[in-house]
Amino acid sequence: MSKVSVTDVILRDAHQSLIATRMRTEDMLPVCDRLDAIGYWSLECWGGATFDACVRFLKEDPWERLRRLREALPNTRLQMLLRGQNLLGYRHYSDDVVRAFVQRAAANGMDVFRIFDALNDTRNLRTAIEATLEAGKHAQGTICYTVSPVHDIEGFVAMGRELQATGCHSICIKDMAGLLTPYTTGELVQALKDAVDLPLHLHSHATSGLADMCHLKAIEHGCDHIDTAISAFAGGTSHPPTESMVAALRDTRYDTGLDLPALQEIGMYFYEVRKRYRQYESEYTGVDTRVQVNQIPGGMISNLANQLRDQNALDRMNAVLEEVPRVRKDLGYPPLVTPTSQIVGAQAVLNVLTGERYQTITKEVKLYLQGLYGKAPGPVDPDLVRKAIGDEQPVTCRPADVLEPELDKLREEVGDLAESEEDVLTYAMFPEVGRQFLEERRAGTLEPEPLMAPADETASSTAPTEFNIFLHGDCYHVKVTGTGLKEESQRHFYFSVDGIPEEVRVETLSEIVLEGGAQGAVKSSIAGARPKPSGRGDVTTSMPGNIVDVLVQEGDEVVAGQPLLVTEAMKMETEIQAPVSGVVKAVYVAKGDAVNPDETLISIEPA
Repeated sequence: MSKVSVTDVILRDAHQSLIATRMRTEDMLPVCDRLDAIGYWSLECWGGATFDACVRFLKEDPWERLRRLREALPNTRLQMLLRGQNLLGYRHYSDDVVRAFVQRAAANGMDVFRIFDALNDTRNLRTAIEATLEAGKHAQGTICYTVSPVHDIEGFVAMGRELQATGCHSICIKDMAGLLTPYTTGELVQALKDAVDLPLHLHSHATSGLADMCHLKAIEHGCDHIDTAISAFAGGTSHPPTESMVAALRDTRYDTGLDLPALQEIGMYFYEVRKRYRQYESEYTGVDTRVQVNQIPGGMISNLANQLRDQNALDRMNAVLEEVPRVRKDLGYPPLVTPTSQIVGAQAVLNVLTGERYQTITKEVKLYLQGLYGKAPGPVDPDLVRKAIGDEQPVTCRPADVLEPELDKLREEVGDLAESEEDVLTYAMFPEVGRQFLEERRAGTLEPEPLMAPADETASSTAPTEFNIFLHGDCYHVKVTGTGLKEESQRHFYFSVDGIPEEVRVETLSEIVLEGGAQGAVKSSIAGARPKPSGRGDVTTSMPGNIVDVLVQEGDEVVAGQPLLVTEAMKMETEIQAPVSGVVKAVYVAKGDAVNPDETLISIEPA
């Protein structure tokens, strides 16, 4: 066996795992010349959640990031993570959109497309693989590793043979939750090496503390390539440290040939960079062996914790962790990776918080049960199917076969906001957020979330104080300015929440925070004067979120169970149904509003 090759995920999955995908391009570019000189097989730098984070939070054009990285890394393959027919969004796209996206990514500098499907349904990979091959780029087929009564090595090997038949250049074992154990890794790698004639890559998260050993066992059984992360962003829910793996293999027949001192210098650079993002640090930075029991990825656990904290229901965390495997079983044991991790997690939270399993079923669960995400790995609960979709027959063909071409429609919808085909594709991935990004770019008002100053720095006394407040799952940008002299017993402070001005009169700035003044201002800004629910005709939501669509208006007659609203929480959409039959008396929300469980969204006069 020749030397082991390394893909470093420092520019994508490392910061996605540990600081919520918030690393900015400006913090990547200064070290690119040193990264480019290392001799990596590839650098993963795009795809996954980076596209969403660029547009939604960082206010960066993700396509421009790709172009700038391509220019800064002329000697290194660039690699991305692509969700097959989901691309980088959370639904299936028509084939013309998939082909256009891959073509534009290749034209902007992408070399390696790691293509996976959350259900391991290879039908959902074919178009993206074909498009990658047509673009003359490296197509890497991916097996999402998971553990369940319906998953085994024989099945993963069969999938490997299918991927080879599609023309893939290599195969990746993607252990997104850190479920692999060392000896199972050796067995799986050996079985794949015996069955397929393609290079094997191993991508294993360090969540359970086993990934380093899994890498070593994989290498001993013929794995050609491993994924690592520069040490400053390694461990926890990220990956094994690059420097450590290079040191472990040095002077052996598996020697990577990479320069350890040069890697250590890069590690010190990112050690300083990470300090800037401490406000986004994951709580799960150490070893969490629970994943070996509940099979829930660390990133998914942190998302569930945030949702429950926003509901003042963090004490229900154990109940949710127990519910996730039950929901997963009901849905036929899908691997817990985007988007199925969100689908299962959101439904589990709803089941626990509503007190009745499947009282409310998310839109995505319904689409899943309709077969529109692909074929479930195992049998689904027939009672749940009947409750969710009634007598409707699920789709059994490739899901994209029922989708009409939509690229022309998307171009028409976004109109002249799109200055390029890349802009159309940005809108396609995230219509609401993408449109807002393009509008702000045109108006020259793009402004990223502020970063907290390092602990040893203090803000100027003449500058506004800026910070973020995280409330009910949403982030609000707050600016505070003050008037009057510090020695005055009463001073005015003025602050804006996402640009909406507020004024409070307090003795100290800390009083705003300690007494909840800022939070109260946020609530009044986003909730207005919505009444508290008091009657059986008052329509509420089970969890904080945003209004995606309002389906009724005042005066409409509705029947119990009729969809009234569509909300979005945890990136999943849920239809809120009428609790009673009657007439819509009042509608307190509009598209785009943030909503909370203690508010009446629609009032119905019972029949």
